[in-house]
Amino acid sequence: MKLSTGIIRRVDELGRIVIPKEMRKELGIDQKDPIEISIEGSNIVLRKYENKCVLGFIQTILSYIRDRCTELEEVIYNFELEIPYEYGIVKEIINEDGYKIVKTDKKEITCKNVIIATGRRPRELGISNEKKLLGHGVSYCAICDGTLYKNKEVCVVGGGNSAFEAALYLSDICKKVTLVHRTNEFRAEKMNQDKVFSKENIEVITNSKIKEIKERNDVLEGIVLDNGNTIEVSALFVYVGNVPGSIKCENLSTEENYIIVDNNMKTNVDGIYACGDAIKKSVYQISTATAEGTIAAMSIINSK
Repeated sequence: MKLSTGIIRRVDELGRIVIPKEMRKELGIDQKDPIEISIEGSNIVLRKYENKCVLGFIQTILSYIRDRCTELEEVIYNFELEIPYEYGIVKEIINEDGYKIVKTDKKEITCKNVIIATGRRPRELGISNEKKLLGHGVSYCAICDGTLYKNKEVCVVGGGNSAFEAALYLSDICKKVTLVHRTNEFRAEKMNQDKVFSKENIEVITNSKIKEIKERNDVLEGIVLDNGNTIEVSALFVYVGNVPGSIKCENLSTEENYIIVDNNMKTNVDGIYACGDAIKKSVYQISTATAEGTIAAMSIINSK
């Protein structure tokens, strides 16, 4: 199956998804092309497939996001708030004379307060061709990509709830699911374990690690375990945890790279707040992240 992938990071003034001209040209997309759009982390991801239609439930998600983006823009415009948008990669945050200097790859921004909301991303296995095969057999989202492998054999790696839930979801779509875990102990809840072990088309392999991803014509065709066994699969779904987005900031307290905050979302560095999946907490959900963003903003307002 031929596959191209591009990332859309903005919407137009009507809240519609914008596909840049250069991306349309690169992907060869016109108005009649069948595409699939999905949500992966903070990005809206566009995929073009041969003979693949847009999935209805993904359209629903996109409609919701477009509506929320439009509502947010309307609020900003109605209150005539002067909120400049700056794009760039943050390299470092420096404390200097009571101010924060945010250094990006394009410029420096000076302010009194900073809210860090860098989120987190799926942890990679660290195999040499893993990134290369992303979208070509390697995936970090079973719900996003599972239907592409209907009636095929796939592999899930991991031992937590996310891995087990992905295996269960895929078992209803795929011919066979192989779940690989590095030990014989699982972090997944017993209920999920019982469901997985009761599924006839799920095979669980323990005390094994994936040491190699086999490919042909830039498409995944199998995996090799550390015991030398090769398993032919059409896709590998990776669920081995997450890595928080990090920013260099002197003296900022973290735990396992997650930022430590108090109940007001304040860090140990005066004037710096954090929220969302970048902070150390017990629940990682959109609902908690948005609430934390509100708390951080109100904390700054109330501190003046």
